[in-house]
Amino acid sequence: MAAGGGYLLDTCVLLWWLSGDQRLSREWEERLCGARCLVSAASIWEAAIKHQLGKLPVSPQSLITAARQAGFEFLAISCDHAAATALLPPHHKDPFDRLLIAQARSEGVLLLRRSGVERQRR
Repeated sequence: MAAGGGYLLDTCVLLWWLSGDQRLSREWEERLCGARCLVSAASIWEAAIKHQLGKLPVSPQSLITAARQAGFEFLAISCDHAAATALLPPHHKDPFDRLLIAQARSEGVLLLRRSGVERQRR
């Protein structure tokens, strides 16, 4: 299991997990089974925007329901999380990615992204 007790799933990984998409490797599927998995309010917000723009067929409410049924925990966005984004290097440009990285570091969990695992650096 991850240091600090779990994994924060980014929006893509969350969608892959819930839909059984093969882009989530079998190795990661096995690691996540039984692990503490968190979903940020930022991911639901990102999904809501994409859904409204017609880029995501799944409604944000359906995503919330499926994540709850999978036993995932939800992580609210705190003022400390928002402030921690200012500590990140500028190469993290996407605001959702910045917030997820800051949350993972603040909460002591690993961020699982489609590009791999973001290890926390305090």
